[in-house]
Amino acid sequence: VQLQASGGGLVQAGGSLRLSCAASGRTFSNYNMGWFRQAPGKEREFVARISRSGGSTLYADSLKGRFTISRDNAENTVHLQMNSLKPEDTAVYYCAAHGKYYSGSDYLASRYDYWGQGTQVTVSS
Repeated sequence: VQLQASGGGLVQAGGSLRLSCAASGRTFSNYNMGWFRQAPGKEREFVARISRSGGSTLYADSLKGRFTISRDNAENTVHLQMNSLKPEDTAVYYCAAHGKYYSGSDYLASRYDYWGQGTQVTVSS
């Protein structure tokens, strides 16, 4: 499956952004979808995951309440709504997919088989 992330940009602290990831090539609803991010000089970190049907979500503890993952299987798209953004949210955001049974281990990047190219999010103070 090919993944194309979009929606990044420059936003002031306290603002919102909605990222999108469009999938193509295979049946989108067969894949659990995740978002990760990587700030300069830091390791890639887990943001959120949504199961195939959308019935199960998993979030990084530090982001609960500010970020919301959702998906539209009819449109082959997964979204990440980011609210109350902080300068420390500045990173390249990646979408990813895996076809395994979803689990509490989906915060691990190694669980994902397909990755998008990333979209830059910059939050100014």
